[in-house]
Amino acid sequence: MTTRTRTTTVTWSQANARRLDRQSLGGSGSPALGVTEAVAAMLGAHAQVLSAAELAVGVRAPGVTRAEVRSALWTDRSLVKTFGPRGTVHLLPAAELPMWTGALSAVPGEAARLPGDARMTPEQVEAVVTAVAEALTGAELTVDELSDEVIARTGPWAGDPVMPAFQGMWPRWRQALHLAGHRGVLRYAPNRGRKATYTNPGTVPLPGPQATHALVRRYLHAYGPATPAHFARWLGAPRGWAGQLFEGLAAAGAIEEVTFEGVGAAWVAAGDTAFPRSGPRGVRLLPYFDAFAIASMPRDRLFPGAAGDRALAGGQAGNFPVLLVDGTVAGVWHQRRSGKRIAVTVEPLAALGGGRVRELERRVARLGEVLEGTAELTVGAVTVGGHA
Repeated sequence: MTTRTRTTTVTWSQANARRLDRQSLGGSGSPALGVTEAVAAMLGAHAQVLSAAELAVGVRAPGVTRAEVRSALWTDRSLVKTFGPRGTVHLLPAAELPMWTGALSAVPGEAARLPGDARMTPEQVEAVVTAVAEALTGAELTVDELSDEVIARTGPWAGDPVMPAFQGMWPRWRQALHLAGHRGVLRYAPNRGRKATYTNPGTVPLPGPQATHALVRRYLHAYGPATPAHFARWLGAPRGWAGQLFEGLAAAGAIEEVTFEGVGAAWVAAGDTAFPRSGPRGVRLLPYFDAFAIASMPRDRLFPGAAGDRALAGGQAGNFPVLLVDGTVAGVWHQRRSGKRIAVTVEPLAALGGGRVRELERRVARLGEVLEGTAELTVGAVTVGGHA
């Protein structure tokens, strides 16, 4: 007689509540997080726009302001600004950089999107990464200064203007810029005036298997239950590679299967099968590219019905700051700053009751505290488009 293993069943509401709680976005029972703890809990704060990262931290860390986030980044150096998941700019805890660089550098490269005559050979990629590491050791260089160094150390081919950019063309070597960050030889340094600078943090990445296994477990702790496809989408990795990674972890007993409502088979870290009994409650405001909005899957449950039409851009999360009501997206919002005054417009998809409006006012006031200004709420239509 065959013995059938009993599988935990997890509802969407339970999963959503646990994810929110673990990022201090839930109710009063959520843990109080500091700056680096908040960044660690969300698995990196998207920082292409630094003010969005500051808000992402501030809504999770009571009492924290943007000044404290910047101090952690540039003074205490407990945070690092570098290229993270999907090759995008993130704030990451400095103590976790060996794991991140080990895992990110182990992700197989996707098929080149550039035309054949614009691509670099594997040998050229390695030459560029080596040149970047050498040029940035003990130095803080702007991208133009780094470009001159890379071309001088590799050859004129690295400077060929073949990469489409915002205004014009970038040199060929720039396609390996984020890879240098993933290898641990490049991070952002403080701006020089308006120009970003880079330096070499000298990070020694963890071995690939050790790092990727650790990252999967961290991801499942924050956003589980999840499938390999969910993980691949969040990380910007090939699905087949993610599937093999999960298979190996399952065989080793490091992760275990559960039944996830609306998904079927999904995974959590081994032994991590406790979920809240009640669903999330309350009102929250999340900024552009917030990690919770991007990483929580399945996306159509977080952005149900009209929320998907209003707050997603072609299925892509993050282009609009979002209003969460009871854990799901229920509107969008926008801020406009003038001196210390911050005008916040919130567009709910359905009318909010008086209690919800009062809670929203408190959330808006908190945004003002984080940004070191005075925020004022208007409930109405958001007329600006999504972030480019």
